[in-house]
Amino acid sequence: MELNQVTLPVKNMDKAVSFYLKLGLTQIVDTPHYARFSCPDGHATFSLLLEDEECQYNSVIYFEHENLDELYKNLSQKGIQFDQPPTEQRYLWKEATLRDPSGNKIKLYWAGENRLNPPWKVKIRE
Repeated sequence: MELNQVTLPVKNMDKAVSFYLKLGLTQIVDTPHYARFSCPDGHATFSLLLEDEECQYNSVIYFEHENLDELYKNLSQKGIQFDQPPTEQRYLWKEATLRDPSGNKIKLYWAGENRLNPPWKVKIRE
């Protein structure tokens, strides 16, 4: 099984689309109520759904990038505001935190080998 996509609710489609294009995603679907993007690496897609009702934004979306410090610098120069610059975490990931225009929390990160094989990985039972 492979994760296909994640869909986030947004309050303003135009602002949200502009934001995710700045992050480097490529838009592949464009309607007034729904937008879908492909990620620059891999096969995952990401979508936005316009919500008329008030939503709670409790999910955290992670986008992995090997050159996190360079990405952070480039996005900052484009006017993207971060809540936290790239910071080494105790769980061996380096993360930068930001929010999209609707308040969805996003983490840009690099974990390398520790993403799938952390030192505390459990043994897979069959």
